[in-house]
Amino acid sequence: MLAELKGLNEECGVFGIWGHPDAAQITYYGLHSLQHRGQEGAGIVVSNGEKLSVAKGEGLVNEVFSNGQLNDLQGKAAIGHVRYATAGGGGIENVQPLLFHSMVGGLAIAHNGNLVNANDLKHQLENQGSIFQTTSDTEVLAHLTRRSGYTKIQDRVKNALTMIKGAYAFVVMTEKKMMVALDPNGLRPLSLGRLGDAYVVASETCAFDVIGATYERDVEPGEFLIINDQGIHSERFSLNTNRAICSMEYIYFSRPDSSIDGINIHTARKNLGKQLAFEAPIDADVVTGVPDSSISAAIGYAEASGIPYELGLIKNRYVGRTFIQPSQSLREQGVKMKLSPVRGVVEGKRVVMVDDSIVRGTTSRRIVKMLREAGAAEVHVCISSPPMKNPCFYGIDTSTHEELVASDHSIEEIREIIGADTLTFLSIEGLLKAIGRKSDGETCGQCLACFTGKYPTEIFPDTVLPHEKVYM
Repeated sequence: MLAELKGLNEECGVFGIWGHPDAAQITYYGLHSLQHRGQEGAGIVVSNGEKLSVAKGEGLVNEVFSNGQLNDLQGKAAIGHVRYATAGGGGIENVQPLLFHSMVGGLAIAHNGNLVNANDLKHQLENQGSIFQTTSDTEVLAHLTRRSGYTKIQDRVKNALTMIKGAYAFVVMTEKKMMVALDPNGLRPLSLGRLGDAYVVASETCAFDVIGATYERDVEPGEFLIINDQGIHSERFSLNTNRAICSMEYIYFSRPDSSIDGINIHTARKNLGKQLAFEAPIDADVVTGVPDSSISAAIGYAEASGIPYELGLIKNRYVGRTFIQPSQSLREQGVKMKLSPVRGVVEGKRVVMVDDSIVRGTTSRRIVKMLREAGAAEVHVCISSPPMKNPCFYGIDTSTHEELVASDHSIEEIREIIGADTLTFLSIEGLLKAIGRKSDGETCGQCLACFTGKYPTEIFPDTVLPHEKVYM
């Protein structure tokens, strides 16, 4: 659905490459393929073996690097980042990668995720004399690393990783090496690839396809990779691992041409739609999906049900990113600018509208209303995920309990709120069956916290949602 209208946003994407003469240019293309994971800021740090250089700014990747900045980034290693700015976390100082200088050299960090004990650690570090320059969780790792008593940088970073909790995919670079780490639950996706003699890491495998790299494998939970001119070395900073990849990566966030743990995202979403058709058979004339992330599920629903799939909703791709205003009337107009029903497809028809999730319910209500205004005889809403009842503390900008419509409303009440003839959510059992990940301990290999309220990590008393983080 339209993420900026329904309050569901991924926070960022990371990319890194070591051993390529055009590292900055390759990183640019890698970040461009990850643009869907963050549109508010982008940055690249390059190592030439002697020093680290940075270029970053607010905006889309092609906007940030539109004035020849890449020409100044010379080196054979680079890390990059695209960012979605949460409330209170905007500004150029928070755009990653973050670059730190000290007497012993430079340190650049790019991070995808959210640390649930960030506030606790910041208070401890400030009491010990640290002064934070950003409101980003990412800076915590830098301070912990600098304060570690180990001699080698990789040991200091590993030591710092043992003190942080939550979801994180880190790409860290010095002048001489790159270090990659994934949290013990593997909540965020991170993959390893090769481009000739160069090593590549990225939040999604679609980045490998864009730059012509070959996918090697996913980075494992609790794994710590050291990449330098001598090659790649794998270690462990945690042996207490229990895979719990975010289910919303399969449902909504990742690009359809990406794969996670060998499972193609488009195929997983089609299977979600097929399972939904099995659980919610409906007598209808057409099936349509809400662009873009729900298209695959809608196709799956159509295939399994035998009801024709049609483009009943069209997304306008030429609307600016910042037109949305706080007033209700302008938000209403904003949905119409972003999305249009195709009257010739839906008029007089019984429509199955497939979407990936319902957060507040406001956008679903507007889309149902638009379909009815376009002449739809019936609108049956089918959601290819279970009801989202709980906020995410791991890097997805969801709403609070109070704002999540499924938190305190029954399915029938939500149906009345959005104005649909019927409303069906996919069951949790159906979700797991459709995605088909191998079971991994008690989590079935996936994080289901937004549906069940069972979080795979401790949630600290002062843990706040990503979009509520404001540090003074």
